[in-house]
Amino acid sequence: MIVLRPLSFLGYDISITNSTVYLILACFFLYIILKRGTEKGRFVPDGMQRMAEVMYMLMNNLVKQQAGIRGLKYFPVLMLLFYLILFLNLLGLTPFAFTCTSQICYTFTLGFSMFIGVVIIGVVTQKANFVKNFIPETTGPIVPLLIVIEVFSYCIRPFSLSIRLFANMLAGHTLLNILSGFFMSLMKVDVLLGLLMGFPVIAICVLELGIAFLQAYVFVVLVSIYLKESFYGH
Repeated sequence: MIVLRPLSFLGYDISITNSTVYLILACFFLYIILKRGTEKGRFVPDGMQRMAEVMYMLMNNLVKQQAGIRGLKYFPVLMLLFYLILFLNLLGLTPFAFTCTSQICYTFTLGFSMFIGVVIIGVVTQKANFVKNFIPETTGPIVPLLIVIEVFSYCIRPFSLSIRLFANMLAGHTLLNILSGFFMSLMKVDVLLGLLMGFPVIAICVLELGIAFLQAYVFVVLVSIYLKESFYGH
């Protein structure tokens, strides 16, 4: 009898999970769209090239507006971050799929890694002036308390990034799962009632499509704002 064992390396489990599979799928679809859309560079673009150009211009304008011209240096990372989150959100809406962004460990990894990168950029760019971001322009005995509040509000950023994305995706998918189950139960009892229940399910699906885009957009907008602060301070 053949026994399947988890794949491990140095004692760590590195088996391929459903999270890994959907991450690979999201990267694959993103690669195909950008590769097919940019490899020929037609003067009159076809559908794939037009989609790639729209994807590029959307993120280019977002980064310039939120992070400034200096933020364009990190445009590839921000563009990859946006479309990775978007594709993971959209893949999670397919039937029987797994939503990576509904897992707090996944979203926290994204948020914390972006936060560490922004802090490093801020320290390298502003040097000693980076500490002045946490010192309020006021005097009096309340200054130490304000410094603690500033440091706390700054350090809580990766948690707000990750929890916002995780909570919205999890809540939407949970609601959709409940309504879909109710829809299937009604279809077994009364077809007419089941069909009537189908309209709210469709409405929630459309809403989830908008939320999938909005959450990816908000995530990257906030990271871009934090990046701008690392250049110029508060």
